[in-house]
Order: sequence, then structure tokens, then C-alpha cells
Amino acid sequence: MTPKTAATSCVQSLGWVALIGLLATGCKTYEQKNTAVKYWHQGNLTNALAEAAHMAEHNADNKDTVIWQLEEGAILRANGQYDDSNRAFDTAQAKMDDYDAKAKVRLGQETEALLSNQANLAYEGRSYDGIMLNTYKALNYLNLGQPDKARPELIRAYQRQKDAVEDNKKRIEKVQEEAAQSKDTAAIKKAEADPKFQAQMTGTNYAALNNLKSYSDYVNPFTVYLDGLYFMATASDGSDLERAHKSFERVAGFLGDNPYIREDLAMADRLIAGQPPAPTTYVIFETGCAPVRGQIRIDIPIIVAKVSYVGAAFPTLQPHGNFLPDLTVMSGTNAVTTALLCDMDSVIGLDFKNDMPIVITKTIAATVTKAIAAYAINAAASQQGGLYGLAAQISTAVYQGAVNIADERTWTTLPKKFEFCRLPTPADRKIELKTPDGRPIMPVTIADGTINLVYVKSINATSPLLVTQIKLK
Repeated sequence: MTPKTAATSCVQSLGWVALIGLLATGCKTYEQKNTAVKYWHQGNLTNALAEAAHMAEHNADNKDTVIWQLEEGAILRANGQYDDSNRAFDTAQAKMDDYDAKAKVRLGQETEALLSNQANLAYEGRSYDGIMLNTYKALNYLNLGQPDKARPELIRAYQRQKDAVEDNKKRIEKVQEEAAQSKDTAAIKKAEADPKFQAQMTGTNYAALNNLKSYSDYVNPFTVYLDGLYFMATASDGSDLERAHKSFERVAGFLGDNPYIREDLAMADRLIAGQPPAPTTYVIFETGCAPVRGQIRIDIPIIVAKVSYVGAAFPTLQPHGNFLPDLTVMSGTNAVTTALLCDMDSVIGLDFKNDMPIVITKTIAATVTKAIAAYAINAAASQQGGLYGLAAQISTAVYQGAVNIADERTWTTLPKKFEFCRLPTPADRKIELKTPDGRPIMPVTIADGTINLVYVKSINATSPLLVTQIKLK
């Protein structure tokens, strides 16, 4: 066998091995794998939890560990299994911290992603994932009657929000630097600058990202508000009260002229002045489901002879409907309606928008790599003529089609939004929850306490309200 023939055979073998290997393991998207969220959207907690637990166990130590532990943790929390929920969140957090501690890029994974797709990289957790993870852990501890353990979780959530802007800036710079050093830099720049490509990336699939409610990058107003409530109700000294006041001021900056946050600021001022708190009941309404990720396929403008496929898949963000917009809380003749506290569609959407420069560069780089590899295989096979060339073109086309999927992993069991209200605790400690769809009113008896939090969760517009209470003070 001549060196030329040996090289050709080697290239062919590598092409077929890669194809067979990928088709054997499958390249399903996260949306296709995530049967748990289908049950979740239906409000079927039992089946959602069973599916999430199965997937968390199946992915106990691989690239998808973090995302499945997050999904399981949120479903367990909704089911009232707070200890189990925190164990799932602890597993996710340990894995995320491990990723953060590794300064060097995992070259093996990056290489694999270049030959397949970004879904083959480890899911390390997005900025809002970490913030909500610690927020939910804090709430779990409060539900368990362990307020001291909630404190470090809220402090960690606050720090995550501070660090996120700089961390994202560094990630973008790193990806751009790597792309600039690539031997395929010219092809990458050509693709990114192509007018047709730019039009598709700014078209209808992404236009909604420009209409998101404006929050500071990576700030979650719900987390900030919970921080204020916690440090006001459990204050051990003046610095805790000052922290609470500052958190309420930050939330006021997001919400504008809101009567509930004005009353919170006034209460914090009275506490700082040494006055006792008035008996107050807070209602947090967690409603709907977070956006899911889909994908669109766009042809990348790379012209390489004998390459059968030069398409690329990019993620899209798809809001989820079917939710209760608000909740009315009644006490005797008094009635208040919840107001928007945090639009999670915007929190997730802004993170998605900020991450798109990284996604675009990495996806184009992977597309270029696969296109050039396909050209090499096809060119070598065509020299043998006959069926070799045809088989190579078919195999590379099938291969690239199989791996052309976007990274659709996202924490799907988060809510669509958080609403809130506050009212003086009635003397008989009885309130009623009224939904806008006309279902029977739900009575709630407020537990003993000066400052109480009634936490209401609604997964979809018809699912039962899940109501729990937390005694803050």
C-alpha cells in the first residue's frame, strides 16, 4: 500500500468511525430528552419528579450533571421535599464550584465540541442558575425553620450577581482571543460578517430580545427583595437593617413607583429608628414556567469544494404561556393584588442575549472545522473514484446533519415571574387567595408571627395553588 493510499484509508476510517460513534450514542437535543418538563408544564408533579430523579441519577457524573440536579432540586422544592431539594442543589453547586476552580480550559471537551456541537461541552451553570440555586436553598432553609443557614445562601447569591458581569466579560474576551488565533480566523470572520447571516441573527427569531424588561445585567430583583426581607426580619444589629434598606432601594430602582416597596422602605426606616415592626403578612406569588430553548438552522457562508453540508444550529429562546398573571389577597373588606417583582423571562433573556456573542463565535468555529474536515474526507475519497467518493459525501452529509444541533440546555423548572404584595396581618389571621380565572377562593390562616411570608406557587393557569408559610419574625 502506498503512503497516499494509506492516508486515504486512514481518513476514510476516521470519518466512518466518527459517524458510527455519534449515531450510536445519538445526538438528541435537551428538549427531546427532557420528558420531566413536559409533565411539569402539565402540573403533574409526581411524574415530573420521577423523570427528573431518573435523569439526575443517570447523569450523576457527566457533562449534564448540573442541569439535571437543578431540575430535580426545583421539582423537589415544589413538592415540599426541602431537605432533598437542598441535597440536589448542593450537588449542582459542588459541580459548578469545581468548574469555576479550574483555571484551564478542558481541551478535550473543546476539541470534541469543534467536531460536533456545543451541547457536548459540560453544562457549567449560567449566571442566573447560580443566583437562583442559592435563592431556592435559602427559601428551603427558611421552610425548614433554619434561618441561620439561609443567611450564607443569600450572601452567596448577592456575590454571584456582583461577579457575573466581570465573569461574562472575561469569557467573551477569551473566546474572541481563541478565535483570533485559529487557523480558520478568516473563514470565521467572513461568516460573522455575512449580511444574510446577520439578518437572520437579528430577525424575528431574536427580535424579542430587544424588548425585554430592563434590569441591570445578571441582577435578579426577586433575590434582592428576599435579601431585604430576610435581613430586615432577622436583623441582629444595625448593619443588617442597613443592608435590608439598601436591598429595598435597589428593588425600588427596578420597579419604579410601587406602593409595596415604599412601605417596605418605611418599615426599614422605623426599625432603624428603634421602633417595633407592625404585624405584616407578605405574599410571594411564583407563577408560570421559564422559557425553553429551541433552535434554528442557518447556512454558514463558507464555500469549500465537495463539502455537502455547511449549516449551523443556533439556540432560540421560547417564552412559555399558560400562566396565572396575578393573585388577589383578601382580608375582610381589604383586598390587594400582587404586582410584578421579577420577570424571569427578562432575567433569562438578558443572560441569553449577553451570551450570544460567545455562542455565535463557537458555533461558527465548529462549523468551519467540520466543513474543512468533510472536505478533506471527500477529497481523499474521490481520488479512489466510484462508490468511495459518493459514500464519503453521503457519510459526511449524514454526520454533519446528525451533530448539527444547538445547545438547548436550560433550567426549565424555573418560574415565568415572581409577583408580590404585603398587607397588615388581620386580627383574625385569616386571608383568602383569589385567582383571576374564577376558581374557588382559597382560605389561608396566617401562622403565629410578627412578620410572615405566604409563598404561593402556580405552575400553569389551571394547576392547583401550592401554598406554604414561613415565619420570618
